[in-house]
Amino acid sequence: MVQFPVNLNLRERNAVIVGGGSVAARKCLLLMEAGARVTVIAPRLDPRLEELRREGRIICHARQYGEGDLADAFLAFAATDNPAVNLHVARDAATLGILVDITGAPEHGNFTTPAHFRRGDLLVAVSTGGKSPALAQGICNDLAQRFGPEYAETVAILGAVREKLLTVRSNRTYNKTVLRTLANADLPGLIRRGEYETIDRLLVTHAGPGFTLASLGTRTEDPA
Repeated sequence: MVQFPVNLNLRERNAVIVGGGSVAARKCLLLMEAGARVTVIAPRLDPRLEELRREGRIICHARQYGEGDLADAFLAFAATDNPAVNLHVARDAATLGILVDITGAPEHGNFTTPAHFRRGDLLVAVSTGGKSPALAQGICNDLAQRFGPEYAETVAILGAVREKLLTVRSNRTYNKTVLRTLANADLPGLIRRGEYETIDRLLVTHAGPGFTLASLGTRTEDPA
């Protein structure tokens, strides 16, 4: 089955996790990182979920899943060790038109969660469509070795340049050319080597006067 890649904005959206084990805990942490409001439904909780409940950071219902539990959800995860319960969640989600990920049976859901890593606003995801999460994670780990923290700074610089170009210049063709040129430059390598003066020269050369790391707010300290 060919799946469609998409990034969801979950900030302030309701997400329901049915299940309280280690898988549910991992999903919960990912959802919280994305700014979702998380509700967990499970008679027993993983220690990480229990801690989040005590801190008031998630809502927990210490019971089995029941009718109506998905009523206000934007998306849901069925992460129990009981296939019948997971299928019950899948059927309810389908009836309500809710996005749902079914642990262990992705064919019964309508999305899966890819292996991924972040470098600031850079998100790299790898999916096998639920066929082999272990393979996806292995590939993801390999990529994470290649793309280090310098890519977070690179994305921040390019994002700041884009925002300033949109403000000071309305020429979209020119802006795209500048952004493409800078994206193709070895900014990660320059950052890794601490060559910030070279980055400033690149910015001024291609984007114009006033485009420096200090003026963009991406680096205020002395590069030396």
